[in-house]
Amino acid sequence: MLNLAKISLIITLFIVLEGGVFAGDDITIDKNAAKVFVSLPDGVMFPEGLTVNPDSGDSYVGTFDFGGNNKLLRFSKNGKLISQKDFAGTPILGLAFNLSDNKVYIANFGLSKIQRIAAEFDETTMIEDVADIPVIGAPPNRIVSNPDGSQDEIFFGNNFPSPNALIFDRTGNLFVSDSFQGAIFRIDEVQNCTSCLVTIVKHDGLLATAGFPPFGANGMALSANESVLYVANTGDDRILMLNLETMDLEPFAESINGADGIAFDNAGLLWVAANQADEIFVLNENGRVIAKLGEFLGIQSDGSTRGLLFPASIVISGKWVYVTNLALPLTPTMGDEPEEYISKFTVSRIKIPLNLD
Repeated sequence: MLNLAKISLIITLFIVLEGGVFAGDDITIDKNAAKVFVSLPDGVMFPEGLTVNPDSGDSYVGTFDFGGNNKLLRFSKNGKLISQKDFAGTPILGLAFNLSDNKVYIANFGLSKIQRIAAEFDETTMIEDVADIPVIGAPPNRIVSNPDGSQDEIFFGNNFPSPNALIFDRTGNLFVSDSFQGAIFRIDEVQNCTSCLVTIVKHDGLLATAGFPPFGANGMALSANESVLYVANTGDDRILMLNLETMDLEPFAESINGADGIAFDNAGLLWVAANQADEIFVLNENGRVIAKLGEFLGIQSDGSTRGLLFPASIVISGKWVYVTNLALPLTPTMGDEPEEYISKFTVSRIKIPLNLD
């Protein structure tokens, strides 16, 4: 029989071999790194999706509000609100800007659709339907090995089509993560189609979760040569690697509390919004944490977040990292979450530290 010391050693070795998150002496920590970039209009809540036009610097923010007041907002590079489009009772998640057609692509969670809209939209601009996310069923069962040699089997049942994050490759194909069905989809040359064909790239139990928050496949980022798709699994607190040539899927980093939006910077570092830790983690090529930036520092007098609160989507543009403060209450007990006291919702930004350039 294995004693506790041996089990502890096995677990430690497993985490290291799987690319687990652990900090060395050279980690950069700046709890005050996140500053308010924009505030949403009064009554507009729960900013989640985020993208930036790299040419103009305009930013786009979508809301995830089951209360029925969802908006797509466009801000100038200086943070001025330019326009907004009403999405009413349909919460939206991931956004992606496509320079090829100058449109913003939208993961409409409420309608299980991918949509798009002209970048210079106003309230009268038409929203175009691009594709319906298909019902493919719950992901396959996941087998988990234990340190004592036994195995556990996780059964998944959620089969609601739930488009979450979006990312384009260089050829104009759009990847879509599905948090509930545990899948990655692709729409080829999406700008050239309507009622587009949606292809299953991967349907796997590793892309689903039985954890908290109850979202599996979430944020995505492509490696520099676009051979590997990195995928955050929020409820499992991990980042996965999907080899797009072999279709092998395996962990890259573990123990990131609520891994949500992810993005690579120009130095090849992976930035991760940890929505339950209220921090931004920066990982090197081995999945090791080299920086932790931002923190929840309280609520300001205007009802907005000081620092980060439930950071969700993350976008890197130039020397700046932009992140939405979703500030979404999730626990059933009222009065025990700071998110319940937020009345002014924001997007923060962090200047990339010089030692991470």
